[in-house]
Amino acid sequence: MSRLASILGLLLIGSMVCVEAQWLDHRDPKTPRTADGRPNLSAPAPRVNGKPDVSGVWQAERTPLDEFARVLGPGFTQLQVDFGDVTKHVVNVFWGLKPEEEPIRPEAVAIRRQRQQSGEGFQGASCLPPSLPVNVFLFSFKMIQAPGEIVVVPGAGDPPRQIYTDGRSLPKEPEPSWTGHSVGSWQDDTLVVVTIGINTRAWLDGAAHLRSEDMRITERYRRRDFGHMDLEMTFDDPKYYTRPFGIKTTLMLMPDSDVLDYVCPENEKDRVHTKR
Repeated sequence: MSRLASILGLLLIGSMVCVEAQWLDHRDPKTPRTADGRPNLSAPAPRVNGKPDVSGVWQAERTPLDEFARVLGPGFTQLQVDFGDVTKHVVNVFWGLKPEEEPIRPEAVAIRRQRQQSGEGFQGASCLPPSLPVNVFLFSFKMIQAPGEIVVVPGAGDPPRQIYTDGRSLPKEPEPSWTGHSVGSWQDDTLVVVTIGINTRAWLDGAAHLRSEDMRITERYRRRDFGHMDLEMTFDDPKYYTRPFGIKTTLMLMPDSDVLDYVCPENEKDRVHTKR
């Protein structure tokens, strides 16, 4: 992995991390609890119509600081980033790989290099939606499971995302958008979501990896108990990548909490410091 690209990515997304810590302290009566009143995160997962209920406020497991130090070097602490609220996959979807190991086509390398050299920033730094996968791996988000669809409310200020589970097919000619078009289905206790049609202006990460109009993202959610959900995300984009690639993580339930309004132009503090 390019250390410079990783640091660039961190600088571009660093001003967005302040979205975190927007919590309501509400004791949810549906949350199982231990004898001392704490949420019992190891309790069985709730179910609806025989399937796990994925509803809740979730956050991707954070990357240990020693892993950032191992890849970025000891000077990473001098960057203007709260690394306690950053995951490695937001920095680089190919975290841990050397540049020559990334399954990226030469034309994509050239476009990515042009992005970095032009000074073009990650879309979130301009108050545009971070989009998938950043809005899953950086911020908390709320999932609401309802008959026929699952609604995802990102904590990043993205538009709500609709995952249709009513049996409909993906559109043949999707209109590109920041949230894309998603359909979901159940394979035993695993929710499988396929998304297409995400705006190509949305970077995959802070290191400027790109997507084409044909990228297909497949998410596999498996809620293994009340407080933990396994997530595997696979990206398939033959135009820019030589093979599909994926990310695995654990989502942690944020009990007795919620996501609140976040409007980027009102909260954003970055542009005043970047004017020339």
